[in-house]
Amino acid sequence: MDMYGSKSASIPQKITLLILEIVIILFSWFLLFGNGFEKLGIMKDPGDLWRRWVVLIFNLIVFLRTLITMFYLVKRKMPWEEAFSIPFAFALYYIGFSWLVYETTQPFDIQDVFGIFLFVFGSFLNTGSELMRDKWKKIPENKGRLYTGGLFAYSMHINYFGDLLWVIGYALITKNWYSTLIIIFLFVFFVFFNIPKLDAYLEGKYKEDFKEYKKSTKKFIPYIL
Repeated sequence: MDMYGSKSASIPQKITLLILEIVIILFSWFLLFGNGFEKLGIMKDPGDLWRRWVVLIFNLIVFLRTLITMFYLVKRKMPWEEAFSIPFAFALYYIGFSWLVYETTQPFDIQDVFGIFLFVFGSFLNTGSELMRDKWKKIPENKGRLYTGGLFAYSMHINYFGDLLWVIGYALITKNWYSTLIIIFLFVFFVFFNIPKLDAYLEGKYKEDFKEYKKSTKKFIPYIL
């Protein structure tokens, strides 16, 4: 799936993605508050009500950020494979965390406050960094140049690091150790697939500028990795 290098509005693909995301969000509500598990014949006792509300609110925030990314920030062509794969990948969060939090009965504590902080901060790093880059790229004299400023001065892929943080925030809210598997999956996906693929494209496009950027900036986690 060639994700980089060509520009297109890709409206049919984005509308398809939007519809699929809405269906999955509605299904997460059905599980969390619509007696979904009981209606599906799955025996689960509902846990803390407010914890389930936090997960649903997280789902809606991620959905809104996805809309900003898809309809405002993404200028490249979106293949049909991506229009279908993104919603199903995000179903891992929308449905997976809804499933994992459903029976959690513990009342809110300091871990949950930290989880909410990580979700908010990670969302800012991801979408905020992209908005800063988009603003910079719209300046005529920056056309064709590599963006290394703003939050991207701390990590070449600070937006992906933001993704990792808000997913950790989700996991902390569930208080379910199985959530760790989602975090590990995302980390491995970024480190061994997404980042190498994007780096190869950027190095081909920006040549020496990218090589110099790579020498002075951590690839994923600021100051560490």
